[in-house]
Amino acid sequence: MPERVLKNLRGIGHEVVNGIWRLGYASRFFLLTLARSATSFRRFGLTIKEIYFAGVLSLIIIIVSGLFVGMVLALQGYETLQKYGAAEAVGTLVALSLTRELGPVVAALLFASRAGSAMTAEIGLMKATEQITAMEMMAVDPIARVIGPRFWGGVLSMPLLAAMFSVVGVFGGYLIAVVLIGVDEGAFWSQMQNAVDFRQDVVNGVIKSMVFGVAVTAIALFEGYDAPPTAEGVSGATTRTVVTSSLAILGLDFVLTAFMFKGI
Repeated sequence: MPERVLKNLRGIGHEVVNGIWRLGYASRFFLLTLARSATSFRRFGLTIKEIYFAGVLSLIIIIVSGLFVGMVLALQGYETLQKYGAAEAVGTLVALSLTRELGPVVAALLFASRAGSAMTAEIGLMKATEQITAMEMMAVDPIARVIGPRFWGGVLSMPLLAAMFSVVGVFGGYLIAVVLIGVDEGAFWSQMQNAVDFRQDVVNGVIKSMVFGVAVTAIALFEGYDAPPTAEGVSGATTRTVVTSSLAILGLDFVLTAFMFKGI
């Protein structure tokens, strides 16, 4: 067999082994984070601080994006529904699209871009400046003190951000459909209330957002903790966080949707 082919096969094998090793290391890191999370609840002030960092500081982009997404949904939905004499159902279209799908997914993508990348950069910088090593030398567990509060801060923030996105999106749809176009307000709200089921739509949307929050936060913290202690290493880890989180969100969305709406 030619030497070049052997070299390529060795390279592929190395990448596969390295990928499996990273997957195992990431799983171990995630389990350790869960096992050592008691500090996050005993000193809840640390977690509240991270909720502010991950959630409150993401509100602006969530609110603005949710408003415009709802407005676009109302415009597009009205143009389609009026052809079939069902323009009053635009509220149903907006509400179901947001609570089932767009609210959790788009909010999670924005959360990964804003808060996830910031978490990775922060942890990576702490590692590059040897703050993590200093904690270990002082017998302070960095996973319990640094990773745990950030993990639960992100997990608790994500459902709230997704709910805010959906609420603002419905308001944006109301502004376009009722205030601007002139759809009957009573029909807009009544058809929305009749169509949206609390368990099937709202609860499933909350479950999606919680799963996305766990995935995005775990990926962001692992990439930061595993980042090489250099400027290039931290920037590469931040990029991987956004890319990997986005792919994980879309993949998990398909799996969760297939299970949740299988009986429909």
